[in-house]
Amino acid sequence: MLNVPLWKQIQRNNFTDWKKLFSFLDFGIDKTERVLPHSQFPLNLPKRLAEKIEKGNWNDPILRQFLPTVEELEPSPLFVLDPIDDHAFRQKPKLLYKYHGRALLTCTSACAMHCRYCFRQHFDYETKDKLFIEELVVIASEPSISEVILSGGDPLSLNDAHVQYLLNELDKIPHLNRIRFHTRFPMGIPERIDDSFIRLLSSCKKQVIFIIHCNHPQEFDEEIFQCLKRIQLLGIPILSQSVLLRGVNDDVQTLKNLFELLIDNGIMPYYLHQLDRVQGAAHFEVSEEEGRSLMNQLNALLPGYAIPKYVREIPHQPSKSLI
Repeated sequence: MLNVPLWKQIQRNNFTDWKKLFSFLDFGIDKTERVLPHSQFPLNLPKRLAEKIEKGNWNDPILRQFLPTVEELEPSPLFVLDPIDDHAFRQKPKLLYKYHGRALLTCTSACAMHCRYCFRQHFDYETKDKLFIEELVVIASEPSISEVILSGGDPLSLNDAHVQYLLNELDKIPHLNRIRFHTRFPMGIPERIDDSFIRLLSSCKKQVIFIIHCNHPQEFDEEIFQCLKRIQLLGIPILSQSVLLRGVNDDVQTLKNLFELLIDNGIMPYYLHQLDRVQGAAHFEVSEEEGRSLMNQLNALLPGYAIPKYVREIPHQPSKSLI
């Protein structure tokens, strides 16, 4: 396809129809009653990740993260639409300002994939403005802001022209020192980190920090690490964030394998998040007591630099809260 980047062509192969995914994974009719067929947060799963799911295994840790199931309908009064109170910190349509010195841009509503526990799955994104004019004015006028976080959605869902524009505008702000990417894109479509994207990162005058979201070692392959290495070779540190999820990574061996795999590829484990209590995700919750026990076990098995901080986000606190 002329003028269409390879990564966008690949993205069109994402599974968005659960029946096609079921056929691909050799699931029988006995599983269909457990699927949520008309979720407001639709299925969106890159084929690369689907290929890593064990055929016929309903409890596969990748499948569990992405398939809408009837468990999402189970009522739980503690699980709400906006669990971290994003709207209270929304200064402009695409600007959240909750922590001292750091501002977050919800660059886009689009993602490479739809995680069922996503805390912004109910967020009312502003999707028309591509220039961030109001947001950039606020950032430029507030000298205490030294870091901007590009989030979403997923900032890598933006095309390179929009990313380049945003980086150029941020480069012009003298009190800004760092630009941080929060992304899950490389886990499903590592082709996004192509020559063009590497060039625009290398042209950025600010210190860039790249943070990937990964939850299970099964999500990785060598091509993903090779693509991330291209970013590391620019002098850009790569860190990881994970969410502690029931039935996905709530055992010490899985977490140990994940954090060792990251460290062995030069990626620093940053945060292990306690699940944000977003509506529809109660079946993923692991108790804090269990989480602390897992962290204690990891402390006995791994060097300190391989162990992330175990945290929960409590709205209106000045930082993430250690557990």
